[in-house]
Amino acid sequence: MFAYVVKRLIAGFFVVILVSMSIFALFWYGPQEPARPLCNLETSQRCTPERLEVYTESMGYNNPIHSEYLKFMKGIVAGRDITIAGRTQECPAPCFGFSYATDRPVWGELKDRLPATISVAFGGAALYVILGVPIGIAAARRRGTLTDKALVSTFLVLSSVPYYLFALMLWLYVTIVWQVPGLSDTGYVPLSENPAKWAAGLLLPWLALGIFGSTQYTRFARGSMIEALSEDYIRTARAKGLPTRTVVYRHGLRAAMVPIVTIFGIDLGTLLVGTIFTERIFDIQGIGLWALLAVGDKDLPVVQATALFGAVVMIVCNLLVDLVYSALDPRVRLS
Repeated sequence: MFAYVVKRLIAGFFVVILVSMSIFALFWYGPQEPARPLCNLETSQRCTPERLEVYTESMGYNNPIHSEYLKFMKGIVAGRDITIAGRTQECPAPCFGFSYATDRPVWGELKDRLPATISVAFGGAALYVILGVPIGIAAARRRGTLTDKALVSTFLVLSSVPYYLFALMLWLYVTIVWQVPGLSDTGYVPLSENPAKWAAGLLLPWLALGIFGSTQYTRFARGSMIEALSEDYIRTARAKGLPTRTVVYRHGLRAAMVPIVTIFGIDLGTLLVGTIFTERIFDIQGIGLWALLAVGDKDLPVVQATALFGAVVMIVCNLLVDLVYSALDPRVRLS
């Protein structure tokens, strides 16, 4: 087990390095000069070609790409000083640069927005499982009945609707049309500041993510349970006279949860990287909305940081999924 974890961590480290190199090269050789967001010749009268060249030189874009990449990676580990047009700023580790829009350290802004994204991600992911898996199990136990067909049809129709449209309609009806008390005021309030307002502001985003995301968990849980309940060891357990609840939940569900854990790990990692539509519709200042705005503003340090953060999160989530495999199913061996 320990050797497997070390091997996966080493592999993940090299994946992060490759991602960082790709992102750095993409901005370096992109169609637009990297210094252009700070000195735009088309929109700023104060910007001249000479001034743009000063920015380009001071930011190191006239230097070899490999030397600037090493400076960037060294800044993440040990920090560095960043000089732009004669102005030097200290950037402590982990240094991802300064945002072009706010002139603040990117790592500081990421830490400020991370709690909001974590709150949305874990709340929505919890509802994925709480709503989707029990309904899928109920449908599997009633396979072929009218209840099973009604559940499958309902969730199939719901999953065919684009998520952004579903979330937007839910917000419009709950907050404007129905004006449901306690759900109309959405947004993020720090948990340490006011737990009640924290939960109230995130309840509607959780419901939007949970209801929509639970549709696929219902289908996967149903399919996995049908397959698990048809196995020989399940028939043997029933032949021994074990209670139906024990057969279904202790023996069948444990085997059926393996593919569900795979989906959950990927979905949780995706949510932690940022729920762009959710954060935009429900006015939550999280990482996803921040990255989206940075792309529009061509705020390259922010885009680099969020892309690297996403790569690290996905690697960690996939490692955790593999470790949970061996606990759920003894037939799975890590090597």
